[in-house]
Amino acid sequence: MTNITRFFAGSAIGVVVGVSTVSAQAPIRTALVTMPADSQQERPRAVDHGDWYYTRLSIHRLGSYAMFPLFVTEYLLGEQLLDEDGSEGSTGAHTLVAGGIGVLFGVNTVTGLWNLWDARHDEGAARRYLHAGLLLAADAGFFWTALSAEDPEGSASGAERHRNIALGSMGLSAVGTVMMWLWK
Repeated sequence: MTNITRFFAGSAIGVVVGVSTVSAQAPIRTALVTMPADSQQERPRAVDHGDWYYTRLSIHRLGSYAMFPLFVTEYLLGEQLLDEDGSEGSTGAHTLVAGGIGVLFGVNTVTGLWNLWDARHDEGAARRYLHAGLLLAADAGFFWTALSAEDPEGSASGAERHRNIALGSMGLSAVGTVMMWLWK
């Protein structure tokens, strides 16, 4: 009589093969075959985020959609300032839109970093960390842009430096944003 029994012992799966006969004098042979526990694939963990995570995500996404129109407006106003040599209306509008970009980046930085922390154990962390790094570098670039806005001499080279820093920051944020839109 052959008897095969499967059992689960700890983290190893074992198979016991027992051979016995009706006679009490026949030997009984038993073999224990074990397989390592890592031979089975782990199931992916369920991800559960609260309502506030998704509210912050919606605000963050809405801000990313508003970013490009603000960039285009700011660029056009800046070019107008360079061409006109700084009329008062253009300067005020340029400053107002720059402030809007600053507020937008402040809100998106807070909501993005908060959600990055909440999702630190989820899959796709490399993509989110790359996005966060690009946008934090753009934040620093926009801060530098604001610091370079007040050129004491009012020189053309100072204005061009201000524009180049702003364009570099816009480029970094555009790459980081489009990356998240396309790479899901």
